[in-house]
Amino acid sequence: MAVVESVLVAVLLVSVFLVVYAYALYPLTLWAIASVVPTTTPRRERDELPEVALIVAAYNEETVIADKLENCLELDYPESKLDVVVFSDASSDRTDDIVRSYADRGIRLERIEGRVGKTACQNEVAEMVDAEVLVFSDANSMYEPDAVRTLVSSMGPDVGCVVGELQLSRKADNVEGESIWWLYNRFIKQYESRLGSVVKGNGAIYAVRSEAYVPLPADAISDFAEPLSIRSDGWRVVYEPDAVAREDTAKSVDAELNRKVRITTRSWHTLAQYLHLLNPLRYGFFSVKFASDTLLWWSTPMLSAVAFVALGALAALTGSLLYVVPFLAAVGFLLLGLVGYLLEDGRRKVPTVFHVPHYFLIGNYSLVVGAWNFVNSRNVVTWETANESSTKD
Repeated sequence: MAVVESVLVAVLLVSVFLVVYAYALYPLTLWAIASVVPTTTPRRERDELPEVALIVAAYNEETVIADKLENCLELDYPESKLDVVVFSDASSDRTDDIVRSYADRGIRLERIEGRVGKTACQNEVAEMVDAEVLVFSDANSMYEPDAVRTLVSSMGPDVGCVVGELQLSRKADNVEGESIWWLYNRFIKQYESRLGSVVKGNGAIYAVRSEAYVPLPADAISDFAEPLSIRSDGWRVVYEPDAVAREDTAKSVDAELNRKVRITTRSWHTLAQYLHLLNPLRYGFFSVKFASDTLLWWSTPMLSAVAFVALGALAALTGSLLYVVPFLAAVGFLLLGLVGYLLEDGRRKVPTVFHVPHYFLIGNYSLVVGAWNFVNSRNVVTWETANESSTKD
């Protein structure tokens, strides 16, 4: 009995430590290191603004594409140096017609047949355009007027990619948990960037030096794989919080789940293609960031499940309050999430005490499903529109 208890305690402590490290100790470690060592910041001056191609991803975006194009035309960037290109991944609604109506205002449509997916479209358009900097955006991402100018101002001589800031607007029926998650994610990006390079991009707003752009496999998730490819080639990937794009949050947690499963499935596949970045002898501290912010973080649902089972077994085996109390607290959290699930119908605001646990559990569930899809060699290439699901991957 003592041996069983000792094994369960060891399993519990290790799994809990790894989860706590991924969620809390890793961000705190970044902050602590950045507080005591010299950090790298993007160079903020350029003698002359570069030519920029703003590439907008679109598939059946008739409800938002006109707003996006108006937003592009209002950007504070010299018109002679900004080429706006919308690629349509074989849209079947009025998206293409709406974009064509802006041709006399300098906006170009590139329709790509075959429904090949965002990454394949992106590769094709990147070859078509002739610009020093490529800025990638989604159709439902509305830029602040100075967003493009701020992105390129952060592209110093050693920087191959600049990741902008996505801010989410919350309406009465939107997902509050998603906004909380982005605040947390923003903190991590800020300190990863100060310590060299960020690990993850953001499909809503990021810029790539054209000479650093790497064509990707169609099944790769571009805003994750592209920055990793650029970092693999020796460039820095930095975060610029002052380059702001805005989107509405998902209208329901269930809609958000569909997006997250698609993203996590593709991300697990992409991660497997970049395991060489885990080599600290070649990539230094970036390997620690990559392991912590991807491999370990995405494993937290499985680690949490192991901890929950071990905790329950110890509570039943010993009856000690040391195990019973946290086990009951964990069960209570699950029950709050279940109530949130039962209340969620997309038509009313769910109380935060139920909504946040529900959103948290949905996010973890999507990671498990994504991992399961990866193990079973299932992947996703195409995407749905923001209206059919949520923001794109």
